[in-house]
Amino acid sequence: VFVGDAGRLPADAAAAYREFAAAGGTTVAAPPSRRPALVIDGLFGIGLARPAAPPYAALVNWANGARAPILALDIPTGVDADTGQVREPAIRASATATFIAHKPGLLTGPGIDHAGVVTVHTLDVDVETDGPAEGHALAWALLAARLPDVLLRRGRDVHKGTFGTLAVIGGDSGLVGAPLLASRAAVKCGAGKVRVGFVADAFPPVDLACPETMLATAGIVLSREADALVVGCGLGTGEHAKAALQQALASPSPIVVDADGLNLIASDRALQEAARQREGATLATPHPAEAARLLATGIARVQQDRLAAAGAIARMLNAHVVLKGAGSVLAHPDGTFAINTSGSAALATGGTGDVLAGVLGALVAQRVPANEALRVGVCLHGAAADELVGRG
Repeated sequence: VFVGDAGRLPADAAAAYREFAAAGGTTVAAPPSRRPALVIDGLFGIGLARPAAPPYAALVNWANGARAPILALDIPTGVDADTGQVREPAIRASATATFIAHKPGLLTGPGIDHAGVVTVHTLDVDVETDGPAEGHALAWALLAARLPDVLLRRGRDVHKGTFGTLAVIGGDSGLVGAPLLASRAAVKCGAGKVRVGFVADAFPPVDLACPETMLATAGIVLSREADALVVGCGLGTGEHAKAALQQALASPSPIVVDADGLNLIASDRALQEAARQREGATLATPHPAEAARLLATGIARVQQDRLAAAGAIARMLNAHVVLKGAGSVLAHPDGTFAINTSGSAALATGGTGDVLAGVLGALVAQRVPANEALRVGVCLHGAAADELVGRG
């Protein structure tokens, strides 16, 4: 189906059109009345920056209603290649064959639900000829093949101190479960010792599901040395929470800031500056609402350009950031980024963010560099969910 003017095509498209005709191909001005076996969406490329107008809008609507699988070429019509935003009407593809390299819009935001199964076809173009790419797609099958050495446990002459001590600070009244979720995840991911410091006056004397964790007040845990900290899980936003966060930010050890830790930083310029000036590495794990508070904007604005939002927070806090959500976006202080491809809607439930914070804390406690810990931890978190859903 071709509704354009062959005489006004750009040179490369015109050449392709002539080759198609020479090979015996024909075009028609309207879709067939019968149900097609396959629809191939080649209406527009990655440069479309406005909604499809008539007569193309009618073709998009016809394709979506044709009850046939749709293969999109490079990117589904109506999806922004850079941000994943969707300008209706937009193709809902069964699969997308994208060319040369991944497009961010296929991996994050609403574009995920329009792309279907994505495959990359390089067309024999070497995208690394001009230097390493600024961004990458994270796939667990690839990361799992080259895990940090400490996670492989090859050495035998080791002890629990070899694998670091992690302090988890949080758990205000009514929220004590959050740091317990984080600490359990940290134990499972190899941290040698895990201490949990509660802001609440009342907390359980032992975590029966993970009795090897050590439970105390936030003050006691913060007074002891730790190789890494996780702060924010169920922390609350009161004065005791703020004091605990200030003390944690003053530590030279790597720190994972989650949940209310981020909310406190968003509301206090002094805490923002303390985070930005830290000696140790900072990892920040906002969801879109927390990102919006940090950037003093709305959630919709964050979601319109998730890469830009994550990058802005990375610069603001001098931190390694994961903006959680559909296609979690990782941004680093040096301007590089990644988009995670593991995980699913199974993670859209309370507590999964606390688990991620614990996973990241365990990795940096084992002295995995912060940028690598963020990539491995986020992708592992999603892959674990995929595995559990697959078993179900």
